[in-house]
Amino acid sequence: MAKPIMAKATAVWLVDNTTLSFRQIADFCGLHELEVQGIADGDVAGGVRGFDPIANNQLTAEEIRKGEENPLHRLQLKYNAAAVGEEKRRGPRYTPLSKRQDRPNSILWLVKFHPELSDGQIAKLVGTTKPTIQSIRERTHWNIANMQPIDPVALGLCKQSELDAAVQKAAKNREAGMTDDERRKLLSTEESLGMDTEPKIPTAIAGLETFSLSGDDDDDKDDTVPDADSFFNLPDNDDDEDEDDHR
Repeated sequence: MAKPIMAKATAVWLVDNTTLSFRQIADFCGLHELEVQGIADGDVAGGVRGFDPIANNQLTAEEIRKGEENPLHRLQLKYNAAAVGEEKRRGPRYTPLSKRQDRPNSILWLVKFHPELSDGQIAKLVGTTKPTIQSIRERTHWNIANMQPIDPVALGLCKQSELDAAVQKAAKNREAGMTDDERRKLLSTEESLGMDTEPKIPTAIAGLETFSLSGDDDDDKDDTVPDADSFFNLPDNDDDEDEDDHR
């Protein structure tokens, strides 16, 4: 349920100017019932000036009358078209003082590992300015020599879901701005998985994969083992007998 602005001052005004119950005022202003009772007793919000919700377009007199007639009626904040969206955060993200010194390191990490992110996206993620991001991109930052890239999620400067959403949006924008030739160079997942994993042999040495030191003539060689006489070239017995006859 939406709460009125200056809730405690509004509660002071309602206590002083209406007969609404403490519970009704507490529910409308987002306070505890005992706190409203303390306001009525003068123990709480001493010196706080009442803030008129009717004059400031937060309640109608008719709504207050309904609440006074029915103690169970819950007051409804008046619709204010000018206040729509005021609850959303505006401007750069607030960074605690203890983490501001680490912000340049997170910017360096984003620039290095996610170059597709725009300066506006980085500024929104870590709460910085575009001139600071530009100086880190161009490495002209005064402390660039001492900076180390650190994940902004690890530093608590943004959530992982916010970083993932920014990266996905940047990827879609980048793909939308690509030319047809650049898209043709990109391989789909199915095409990359279907590619050969083994290296191809260059054409200049094609056929050498079957080359071996032993030729095809090995199959034609005779596998019979030669006898001892062929090794030592021993003379035949007939030649010995002829020598004895001549003596």
